[in-house]
Amino acid sequence: MPAGIRATVEFNSPSICPITAVAYATDSTVHSVSTSVAPTPDTVSISEFVVDSEDVPDDIPVESVFSYGDTHVYRIEHDGSANCPCECLGEFGCPIDRYFTARGSLTLVFHASDYDQLQAVIGELRDRYPDVDIKRLVRSPTGEAAEDNVFVNRGKLTDRQLEVLQTAYEMGYFERPRRANATEVAETLGINQSTFAEHLVAAQSKLLEDILEEGS
Repeated sequence: MPAGIRATVEFNSPSICPITAVAYATDSTVHSVSTSVAPTPDTVSISEFVVDSEDVPDDIPVESVFSYGDTHVYRIEHDGSANCPCECLGEFGCPIDRYFTARGSLTLVFHASDYDQLQAVIGELRDRYPDVDIKRLVRSPTGEAAEDNVFVNRGKLTDRQLEVLQTAYEMGYFERPRRANATEVAETLGINQSTFAEHLVAAQSKLLEDILEEGS
């Protein structure tokens, strides 16, 4: 079985990509993008997308190529000058599987062939776009049995929430029967039982978002 990873990343800046800039300027939503393949050094990749507006600012480098009713098809050339995440992913040979932009936010879904490629891609995205948000990572099953593997982002937790969760786990709070109750864990942490419960619920909620979130 392949060891690939499906990644969902999000950027919150209208200027992150020309297509996002168009969607933001026209108050539109772009659900998908079609991209051509550039087979020679003398040609460039071209992306097409659809918006329900013809009022695209002149300073955004896109070309209107087709219209039907209120719907307009635009093209943009990828020559390496846009410095957008799509071109960055293309440098690593990772096509965009899903493209969605609305209200200045851009969500991209792509596949990395393995963990090493994922690390390289995410590292480059973070270098170029420090505010990138890694929303979801799902690993392809590697065994014979069907699996549903999800990466849990511990970075969502505050230092205190992680400490509370680790201490509760190490003391056996989650075991049945429990080796330690809430009062005992709270005393070890030097907090009252109410504060312990508050941190624990917050930490569990954040982690469950990754585990139970519907795949995209």
